[in-house]
Amino acid sequence: MNYTLLFYESKEDFSLRTDPLRQQEYLASWSHYVNALRDSRIVVSGSGLHAPETATTLRRRNGEMLVQDGPITEAKEQLGGFFIIDVPDVDTALEWAARCPSNAVEVRRNIPPIK
Repeated sequence: MNYTLLFYESKEDFSLRTDPLRQQEYLASWSHYVNALRDSRIVVSGSGLHAPETATTLRRRNGEMLVQDGPITEAKEQLGGFFIIDVPDVDTALEWAARCPSNAVEVRRNIPPIK
């Protein structure tokens, strides 16, 4: 079964990614986790995401699509990346989620593709 692990990060976390003095520290915190996932061969797909302020949001209102710069919501934490993993059950997905360096991880079971 495929599960998606959604990693949420604070503004401070996003700023660490580009801070020349702390970027290595940030990357090192993820390195072991990402390598363990890849070595386990359970990764279907995954990626980090650019900071929320780089987003463009489309919203449908009264049948018209409106374009907005930035994320859908202003929140303390925003989606910073994801992995789709293939594991036997939710307990295994939760175990992998608990190992990540992010302070907030959402785990969702994927709906099988329409054939």
